[in-house]
Amino acid sequence: EKSANYFDSEATPKRAAALLPKAKIITILISPADRAYSWYQHQRAHDDPVALKYSFYEVITARADVMPKLRALRNRCLVPGWYAMHIERWLNQYHANQVLVLDGQLLRSEPAATMEKVQKFLGLQNVIDYHKLLIFDPKKGFWCQLLDGNKAKCLGKSKGRRYPEMDADSRVFLREYYRDSNIELSKLLYKLGQTLPTWLRQELQNNR
Repeated sequence: EKSANYFDSEATPKRAAALLPKAKIITILISPADRAYSWYQHQRAHDDPVALKYSFYEVITARADVMPKLRALRNRCLVPGWYAMHIERWLNQYHANQVLVLDGQLLRSEPAATMEKVQKFLGLQNVIDYHKLLIFDPKKGFWCQLLDGNKAKCLGKSKGRRYPEMDADSRVFLREYYRDSNIELSKLLYKLGQTLPTWLRQELQNNR
């Protein structure tokens, strides 16, 4: 199963462990700033009136006493990006060897290599060579399934949307906002013996 909706849920890890104690958990992380912006754009694409009314910067810098719908959008943009806290919650229910953290940036740029890592983590015997199954589609801007005749089968229009670059003020705000959380994430991944995502190394260097 895959879902982007309950990674940050307080109740879900305990419920999942009660139902599937031997499950293996894979979490794909991109920069929390980019994740926040992506969610905002996702809401705009689905005609969320609050996202359409307010700029991204206005949303993420909104005060706690603003109208409930704006506060809810702000929280949904920002809170899931507290990665270390959320992963710790999963680790309270699952052993560390049941949890794999993937670099979302590398999954996008090097999907075949990333899938090799996933298959190794899952302990699969019949390993699939994704180098032979994927092809880059320049129009879509993503790697897609390779079909007979060297044709590509890509995800639909709702996936991989293109939208304007994040404004500089929002980028600066989020870099500071997530600074401590990103540091905690780096410590947690070192403790787990897992590789730091490319974006996380870049953020840590920028905050020096």
